[in-house]
Order: sequence, then structure tokens, then C-alpha cells
Amino acid sequence: MVLSFPDEVLEHVFSFIETHADRNAVSLVCKSWYEIDRISRKKVFIGNCYAVSPWILIRRFPELRSLEIKGKPHFADFNLVPDGWGGYFQPWIEALANAYPWLEELKLKRMVVTDECLEIIAKTFRNFKVLVLTSCEGFSTDGLAAIASGCRNLRELDLRESEVDDLSGRWLSCFPENCTSLVSLNIACLETEVSISSLERLVGRCPNLRSLRLNRTVPLERLPGLLSRAPHLVEFGTGSYSGEVRSDVFSKLAGTFSSCKELKSLSGFWDAVPAYLPAVYPICSKLTSLNLSYASLQSSDLSKLIGQCPNLQRLWVLDGIEDSGLETLATSCKDLQELRVFPSDPFGAEANVSLTERGLISVSEGCRRLNSVLYFCRQMTNAALNTIARNCPQMIRFRLCILEPHTPDYLTLQPLDNGFGAIVEHCKELRRLSLSGLLTDRVFEYIGKYAKKLEMLSVAFAGDSDSGLHHVLSGCESLRKLEIRDSPFGDKALLVNAAKLETMRSLWMSACSVSLGACKLLSQKMPRLSVEVIDERESPDSKLESAVVEKLYVYRTVAGPRSDRPCFVSIMDNKNAVHIS
Repeated sequence: MVLSFPDEVLEHVFSFIETHADRNAVSLVCKSWYEIDRISRKKVFIGNCYAVSPWILIRRFPELRSLEIKGKPHFADFNLVPDGWGGYFQPWIEALANAYPWLEELKLKRMVVTDECLEIIAKTFRNFKVLVLTSCEGFSTDGLAAIASGCRNLRELDLRESEVDDLSGRWLSCFPENCTSLVSLNIACLETEVSISSLERLVGRCPNLRSLRLNRTVPLERLPGLLSRAPHLVEFGTGSYSGEVRSDVFSKLAGTFSSCKELKSLSGFWDAVPAYLPAVYPICSKLTSLNLSYASLQSSDLSKLIGQCPNLQRLWVLDGIEDSGLETLATSCKDLQELRVFPSDPFGAEANVSLTERGLISVSEGCRRLNSVLYFCRQMTNAALNTIARNCPQMIRFRLCILEPHTPDYLTLQPLDNGFGAIVEHCKELRRLSLSGLLTDRVFEYIGKYAKKLEMLSVAFAGDSDSGLHHVLSGCESLRKLEIRDSPFGDKALLVNAAKLETMRSLWMSACSVSLGACKLLSQKMPRLSVEVIDERESPDSKLESAVVEKLYVYRTVAGPRSDRPCFVSIMDNKNAVHIS
């Protein structure tokens, strides 16, 4: 019956399907639906820039308006991917410029974006509206100046966590005087001073500005002027939140915050001075998101601030909050859904704060809607993990990072297998999991048995043998990304489960026990996989096939081997038979 509908009707129906996964599923129903999806799809997400080529994308989706691409593997965030590995946006933008002059949005993550790329965007796409560069590199404020001057309809410019070569803070003055379209501006990652006067003029002439995140160089005394020019802000990231305590500055700041009736999210607070924190109290009751991950504050000051935020749903904070601050969070913020606690001194040999498993237990008991956790600490117990799992069965993301590798349950000195086993057994909706501490193959048996909806797993310093990897690859039906470092997994589990890798987006293994011969054999068995061996010390050509590879990156691709690999990356040839010696 549905197949008899005119294409125009189905195209209209498809427009209400918003997620990329659902659109992909719809396109597989039949040839007719595939074609309708092809000509009507306006937004596309590419999880790996080497999984497809720009020309395949253009041929498949001729009417594209919005494109999101990820480049380097996730472990690049931890400096495990060598400089110069790849993830270049240049070939993409050159192809996009010719095919999609009407393109409106680009969202890039972990990609190398040059000033030339940004200049092409500014010159080519006349109705360009959104540019989000997350953890990108390779460009400078000259490229941003080109975007500012050339993209006359720009609504969003977000540079979150990117590395920008700051040549001049005057690039903000390149926005034309008739630019009034900005809705979101995030320049928090910039390190040098920006032109405050240019920023104030830009903010003042954009009546629809809803999100503004400043960098560290914007002084506290200039915040009232900026806030008064953007009365409808929903998200605000302060610049520096320090300075000599003056009553007139405090009074002006508090009064300005009081007038921000729509503010829901606060971040920034670099070098925060506790005496100025009460200035934000007037709006705390409306806050749903608070990012204090750059604020080195004492637990008592954090507790006072958090106690003013009863509707908080998301909190990012340093471990200076300690167990006592998390207890305040548990009693004050019953709607909390996401908690991230970062280390203030990750490389310190001794703990300088009192943050233990007790703080996380308190939050799990008091905040029963909690579904996302990133928690850095120095100790944990199986009993604590079991309690957290039972208190928060709706957990979707659970990432526990015990700073010292191979740390056991500090009370029983046993591995943390049973604790993480409780997490995967009781949290049926778990999508993302990061493991740490002393762990044996048993924890991977639990994961393979219970974590049926798990999509991303991060493993470090864990396991005893190939059995651990085999349990995960054979048991986790929904697994899309697996990243492993410093673990004893090797050839057998990899080759036995080779077919599973074609259903995943990627596999990363570094400092494991995979041989060069196994990598070659994997490539031969699974020709649709790209098997990259990364070794900065010596070329694989000079190695015996029994030699262990330094890093392995495996991903599915329909584009064939990439042409921009550096000399330290070898892509295994899948045409030649290989025998492991």
C-alpha cells in the first residue's frame, strides 16, 4: 500500500525522519525508497573520512545541505595517533565546492582544516550558515577572518577544543557591520587576546544570539557589558573569572546576571575567584548545565554554588569537588543526568584531593535519573560499582578512569571484574563503556554476555589473553567502535572474529600482541576492510611477519586504500596470500 504513494508524498514523510540511522534503514527497504532517500537527503553524517570518498558521497546525495565528518580516531584525544597521520579536509572541500554551491552546514571533528579550506568555504557557499570545528587543527585566525567576512548569513561558529594558530585577535572586526545573523559563537579555545570592542559590537547587533562562549583573555570586568548586549542568551561561557575583589564590579556583575532571564547553561570560570561566585546566584535556580572543568575551586565553594542549582541536569567539574561536594550535589540536584569529574593533577603520584568511590555512590543514590558518567579517581571497589549499577539501571554511558593502571579493589585487592560485570548486567541500555583498574578476561566474558546494546568500548591495561577480546567481538552484537591499548590481545581472537569487524566502524589496537602476519591475513580475508599498521620506528617491510605491530587501525571502507598515508603508515595489501611464520 505504501509503495503506491507518489514519490512526493514519501519524500515529505521522509523529511520527518531525523536520525541518520533511521534514514539509512529506510533507504534499505527497497529500490524505490533508496532513490527517494537519495534525492531528498539533506543531511549526512560520515563517521570516518576514509570510509567513503567525496565522489561517492556526491553521487549518492546530490541535494546535500549539511555534512558532518569525523577524521582521526578517538584515541587522538590522548595523543596516541601520531602527528601527520591524516584526516585532511582539503580533498573534501575541493569536491564539495564544485558539487554543492548551496551547502549550508559543515561540522568537522578531529580533522586537519587549513586556512585555504576556510577561504574556499567563504568564497563558494553563498548561503553558508553553520561551521563547527571540534578538536580540529591546521588553521589560524586568518582563516577565521575569511569566514567572518565572507559568510554573510553565518548563524553558528563553534571552535570547541580546536587548536588555532592565533595570529591576531582582530579577526572579529572582519564581521561586516550588517552581520546580524549569529545565534551561536564559541571562541573559548583561542589563547590570545581578542578585540573586546569588536566583540561587543558584534554581540550587540545580533538580536538572536543564544549561545556565547568566551576565551580566557576576556576580563571579568568586561562581562557585564557583553551580557547586557545579549539579553536573550541561553548559554554563556565566561572568560577569566578572576581579579581584584571590588564591590562595584561585583554589584554590576550580579545585576547583569539577574537580568539574564533565559540563561540555562554556564561554563568558563577560568581562574575563578570564590568571592565573585555569588554574583551568579540570582540565576542558579534556572540553570540546567554547569561546566566548571576549568575552575580550580575548593569543595566548600563548589558546594555553595551547586547548592543554589536545584534544576541542574549536567555538571562538569574538577576533582576538587571531593566526596563532600558530591554529597551536596546528590541532595540538591535530583534531576542530574550527566556527571563528569576530571583530574586536577592526573600525573601526580599522590592524591591531593579527597575524591573516592563514596562520592559517586552518593550521586547514584540521590540522583536516580543519572545516565551518563565520566569519573576520574584513584580508588574503586566492586561493591561500589555494584551499588551504582543497581541505583542507576538506566545508565547509557559509563566511563571510569582509575588513574593508576592495574589498580585492584582497594579493600579486597581483587580485580574489578565483578563490579564492571554488575554495570553491564544491570544497565541494559548501556551504549558506551570505558574500563580501568585491575581486570582479567572474566570482565570481558560479562561484557560479551550482557552488553548487547553496547556501541563503543574503550579498554586499557586489561585482560589476560585472547579470550577477552573473543568474548567482546563474539558477544557484543551492537558494537561499532572498539579501542584497546596496552592489553595482551593478539592474532587468534582478531582472525576468528574477522567477519565481525565488517559490521563495525573501526577497531584501534596499540601496544597489544597483534603480529604483522595477522594484519596481512586479516586484510586478505576481509577485502572491504582497510587494515593500517602504524609504526614510527621502522617500516613493516623490514619486519618479520611474527613481529608485533606498534599500532593497528582497522575500518570498513567502500573507497579503497587512501592515497594520503604518511611514510609511517602501511596499508596491508589484500590481494596477496600471506602465511604466518
